[in-house]
Amino acid sequence: MSLIALRANALVFAVLFAVGCGEDAPPPPKAVEVVIGTVVQRDVDVQGEWIGTTEGAVDAEIRAQVSGYLVSRNFEEGTLVKKGSVLFQIDPRTYRAALEQARADAGRAQALLGKADLDVHRFTPLVAEGAVSQQELDNAIQMQRSARAGLEGAKASVENAELDLAFSSVRSPVDGVAGIARAQLGDLVGSGDPNPLTNVSQVDPIRVLFPLSEREYLHFAGRIREAVEGRTPPTELALSLVLADGTVWSHLGRVVPAASSVDPSTGTFLLRGEFANPENILRPGQYARVRAVTSTAKNALLVPQRAVAELQGVFQVAVVKDDDTIELRVVEPGALAGSDRVIEKGLSAGERIVVEGLQKVRPGTLVTAKAPAQAPVAPADPKAPDAAPTNAGE
Repeated sequence: MSLIALRANALVFAVLFAVGCGEDAPPPPKAVEVVIGTVVQRDVDVQGEWIGTTEGAVDAEIRAQVSGYLVSRNFEEGTLVKKGSVLFQIDPRTYRAALEQARADAGRAQALLGKADLDVHRFTPLVAEGAVSQQELDNAIQMQRSARAGLEGAKASVENAELDLAFSSVRSPVDGVAGIARAQLGDLVGSGDPNPLTNVSQVDPIRVLFPLSEREYLHFAGRIREAVEGRTPPTELALSLVLADGTVWSHLGRVVPAASSVDPSTGTFLLRGEFANPENILRPGQYARVRAVTSTAKNALLVPQRAVAELQGVFQVAVVKDDDTIELRVVEPGALAGSDRVIEKGLSAGERIVVEGLQKVRPGTLVTAKAPAQAPVAPADPKAPDAAPTNAGE
């Protein structure tokens, strides 16, 4: 084959190869569907959140005040008991007998006083007549005083015996929920026992003990004092309670006094929030989060919290540029407001951002909205379940 023919065949082969390669060329990248939102600017309430535990308004330890054997337990553990109801019964026979003895002694003392009164009444006119000496009258008067003192002592013994008999019935001092019984029938109990028989917690209202940092305390000291003294409207420093399952308690709370000083070992100041608990659902020892509106951010830039990604302390937002490609921009986040995040630096009002689908985008990724643009939600109510914590003291 001639050289010219070989070159012609090579040219044809090159053209065919180029055509074939053109048919297998990859298509342009497909746009990734994401949910796109918009950075908005408005005034927003900023919430503080603190971790606390619930406690009863009264947590009473029930202890025996007299010694004896338990003969009955009259409550079910974990149930509501009424003030004055008998929780345990200590064998009362010894104390009943002691009361009868004390009453008999009081009767004898009363009789002696009656005899002394008669002697003084009878001897007094006889002294004037010379029938009875002054010494005999003086003795009768002293016997009268002694008998009166003896009667008072006997009455005190009766009262003491009545108390001991009453204490043999161990009663609840408050309306509340009874705890676990630590003593059983037949146990010998007494006032010196190191452990209580049980405990009763008054849980309506329920209280939540939570700490403020020293910086937060200094920031809010004036408002806390006014709220405690009742000089502010109930809604001014209203507290909301978020339970361990994320639900928000249906009743708002108020601040009540707690610690009198800052704990130097932890640098915190303890506060209590008090919440209505009419159905006794909340019990002492539960985990809870306390929230309150602490300030208002003016003209804040807001994005949904889920639009902010954090990696090793660096916060990023996926910004959708005019050509619908992604720019990962480092931002400086501020306080949380409900389900939204305040952005201090890095964004401008009106910019488009990726709200859902952050894991699917990279710098330069072409995106398309799979749902209409969504703005951040309205400022969160203190009872909103998705409200998140902030450093309220800053």
